[in-house]
Amino acid sequence: MKLTLATAALGALMAAGPALADLVIPDLSYRTGPYAAGGIPFSDGYNDYFTLLNERDGGIGGVPIRVVECETGYNTEKGVECYESTKGEGALVYQPLSTGITYQLIPKVTADNIPLHTMGYGRTSAKNGDVFSHTFNYPANYWDGASGAINYLLEENGGDLSGKKIALVYHNSAYGKEPIRTLEELSKKHGFELAALPVDHPGQEQKSQWLQIRRDRPDYVLMWGWGVMNQVAVQEAANIRFPMENFIGIWWSGSENDVVPAGEAANGYKALTFHNVGTDFPVFADLQQYVVDSGKAAGAGDQVGTVLYNRGLYAAVLAAEAIKKAQELSGNAEITPADMRDGMEALEMTEEKMAELGLPNFGPTFSVSCENHGGDALVGVTQWDAANKTWSLISDFKPTDGDVIGALIDEDSAAYASENNLEGRCN
Repeated sequence: MKLTLATAALGALMAAGPALADLVIPDLSYRTGPYAAGGIPFSDGYNDYFTLLNERDGGIGGVPIRVVECETGYNTEKGVECYESTKGEGALVYQPLSTGITYQLIPKVTADNIPLHTMGYGRTSAKNGDVFSHTFNYPANYWDGASGAINYLLEENGGDLSGKKIALVYHNSAYGKEPIRTLEELSKKHGFELAALPVDHPGQEQKSQWLQIRRDRPDYVLMWGWGVMNQVAVQEAANIRFPMENFIGIWWSGSENDVVPAGEAANGYKALTFHNVGTDFPVFADLQQYVVDSGKAAGAGDQVGTVLYNRGLYAAVLAAEAIKKAQELSGNAEITPADMRDGMEALEMTEEKMAELGLPNFGPTFSVSCENHGGDALVGVTQWDAANKTWSLISDFKPTDGDVIGALIDEDSAAYASENNLEGRCN
């Protein structure tokens, strides 16, 4: 592993100084409630990576990490309560795993000078760091997901979607509504017909939506679902014999939980992604040795390598790398939340860095800046193999439509800035 002059100097500083306080990372988890099946593996992966760093490396920069878990039940009010009850412990960054909680926390973290990482969810226009100083949504957001799906379908159709029908089945919430505006703009640009079909929480009743799909016969169906809604949708699609290879979910609709219940009928279903799948990466051997085999896993160890475990792991990787950058920039191993914000804004994930972490080609390369808190907007596609019960990455992480998305981000963030009397902060 490479040792830079900065980290060498930091090591000398730590050796000479007194015992350091912990690096505190809150985990706003939901191991209970209607979305627990998704919340549990994410939190397991998030916790296990930090445990690995403690057990194998002695923490980050010589400082141990302390994860403070607070149960939200995917409830916005409880999520805010968790934030208020944990922020005073020196919390460095929040990952709420909920668009509803995110919207409530954006003004709070800004006032409290604590960064918020909403990885692949939340308020998409927070990508504009000129307006949203403390919110980061790298490496990709929901509008990138919408564009990534359309770009994939363009490739599948020789670059022409004119006259095609695309239905969007979405969770009737702030989360589910996120892609609609983007898809409407893309439908104007590419000439396809869009039909948006809401599904009320928690999503167990979808008969009418799929009867409409059977009647209207769209060429493709996109889905923005979460929890039980996803597996019900996959089963309903199978019931009307909708071709699974033409059914594409957002990354929160692409886990094992969503497809296994339908058995062979789910074969060929696709989902968008901003990270790789499976355990064929060197870091998983270390996780097995230092975390699972030693009895220190956050859960039963049965989620390792699943899609949502990997996503939680990836979120922890990005947090850890931002901590390293913050330590480097500040010259202090014991960083503050303000230092963490600066580290996140200077984060760069290269192929070389991912390989050094034991995660080659696990996620897209990207960089963050004052103006760009969302990364490089690269999106891939996965597909489910029901026989082998495995997901495979079938598309590289590819660019999305920056012209359409950029204009929407500018419009939405400008409106937010006007409503909140905010001035641009980047020069």
